[in-house]
Amino acid sequence: QVQLVESGGGLVQAGGSLRIFCAASGRTFSVYTMGWFRQAPGKEREFVAAYYWNGGTTYYADSVKGRFTISRDNAKNTVYLQMNSLKNEDTAVYYCACRRGSYSYTSEAYDYWGQGTQVTVSS
Repeated sequence: QVQLVESGGGLVQAGGSLRIFCAASGRTFSVYTMGWFRQAPGKEREFVAAYYWNGGTTYYADSVKGRFTISRDNAKNTVYLQMNSLKNEDTAVYYCACRRGSYSYTSEAYDYWGQGTQVTVSS
């Protein structure tokens, strides 16, 4: 069983930066693929970024590539999402998720989810 708790969300101006966190419980955190998803009002949940434990390969949605960076600290059981050059369209609830095994961009592939943290980007 893995529990995930996100934090660090908030209000930021367009063009600004924000770093959100996901703290995980569970002794096997290091063998999970960690993912970030987001859901804006009236829209479906969408993939943002993932970190595959085997080799530390990272994956990004085209909409955030070059602006967002996912990283993890296995010693702290924490995964981060550094968001730079934020845009209004990045406004959403951001969810942390994890799964055993390789990378996936589909939410259905992830076994555990956090409660989400709100990120609001203002003009």
